[in-house]
Amino acid sequence: MTQLRLIRAGLFGVAIACGVAVLQGQTTPPTQTPPTTQVPASATTAAAAQDMPRVTLTVGRSTIITTDFDITRVSITNPAVADVTPVEPRELLIDGKGVGTVSLIIWGATTRVQYDVVVDPGVSGLQRQILILFPGEDITASETPDAVILTGHASSNEVMLRVGELATAMLPKAKLINLLQLPGGNGSQQVLLQVRIAEVNRKAVSELGVTIFSGAQGSHGVVGRSTTQQFGSTGQTGIGAGATTVLSDLLNIFLFSTQLDIGVVIRALESKGNLQSLAEPNLIAYNGQKASFLAGGELPVPMVQGNSGQVTIEYKEFGVRLEFTPTIAGDMIRLKVKPEVSTLDFANGVSVAGFRVPALITRKAETDVELRDGQSFAIAGLLNNSAQDTNDSVPWLSAIPIVGYLFKSKATNQERTELMVMVTPHLVRALNPDEVPPLPTIPNKFLPPCPKPPCDAVPAPAKKGSGGGGRR
Repeated sequence: MTQLRLIRAGLFGVAIACGVAVLQGQTTPPTQTPPTTQVPASATTAAAAQDMPRVTLTVGRSTIITTDFDITRVSITNPAVADVTPVEPRELLIDGKGVGTVSLIIWGATTRVQYDVVVDPGVSGLQRQILILFPGEDITASETPDAVILTGHASSNEVMLRVGELATAMLPKAKLINLLQLPGGNGSQQVLLQVRIAEVNRKAVSELGVTIFSGAQGSHGVVGRSTTQQFGSTGQTGIGAGATTVLSDLLNIFLFSTQLDIGVVIRALESKGNLQSLAEPNLIAYNGQKASFLAGGELPVPMVQGNSGQVTIEYKEFGVRLEFTPTIAGDMIRLKVKPEVSTLDFANGVSVAGFRVPALITRKAETDVELRDGQSFAIAGLLNNSAQDTNDSVPWLSAIPIVGYLFKSKATNQERTELMVMVTPHLVRALNPDEVPPLPTIPNKFLPPCPKPPCDAVPAPAKKGSGGGGRR
């Protein structure tokens, strides 16, 4: 059957004869009837373009188009979207390669037809997994070359988070854009994180030692001293009439007999110290974006370059650091928190190219938590205990019962540090102009009004012969 359609375009009329073409898929041939024409291509009008038949297939699938005339030439606009291959004089094989719409033109000896080939993405692997794992959820996953977009409605916060984790696991290189909506969700997309970091350092030191020495002139012609050299005590310069005795530390127990010319210095000290430092950073981050905070400084570290021996400086950060990434899911906030506290340690430092570089004592934690707006959680128990005992003694003499304690010395150093981090997230939004509160003001003026003359005027001394005074 043939239909004739008359199209008027200006002063010219074109008669278009519609032929019957058969579209065949893999199993069922299409039943659309494409229009055919025998006029030049330049005579094709916009109205005729709207009546072009459409061939629809998915990426990775193929279909066959058959014509009622022998094909002499074919053309397709973008082979990256769809490719065409002649398989018979009247059959064409179309392969879907990418998402998009292209035009397919087929020429015969006296006939030409044109199709719109639409290639759809179909159901992706991610969408199939969502339908299998979360049946009944209104969730759509759209994939682009660089991102995965989740749209629709999730029934709970748990479903929303699990779908996001599934998308990240299946497409790790693509950026996740989660646009899922939850019932009763908050419209805010910004999180204010209030952090309190407290550190308590307790230190206790005890020292005990005895030093026995004689005077510079000696006792009964004998000059001597007994010490473990663990603590500074006494010293002598020379022997005989010109000798002197130097006492370096008399803040401890000191005894000296002028008759016997013998002295004793006992070092018995105990020291205790408590240190508490507190940092209270407040950070605001957008949903899914990382924010960081550092209260400290940078340590210059000299670096020796290769065989040249040239020294360059690199800076290492230290102090109280905080990094967190919030994820808003309805009325819940999932936080990835990473607090870190580092201090300088000069005792364990190293020397590089003549520079003394201290070491760093670092304590850090990393965790994921899920809270509601205004709830708090604490990270505690980050303890650091250290104890050091140093015992020095004089050989043989320290082994004598009872008397041997005079030839021994001992020093004990104990230190305990505890770190606690408390975090409270809040959902916040920007204020509209009419919601901005007024700034605090002082009801009275800061300075009282100056009486006349002005405040900075000082009366000048009166001149002789005048009854008035001048102003400077």
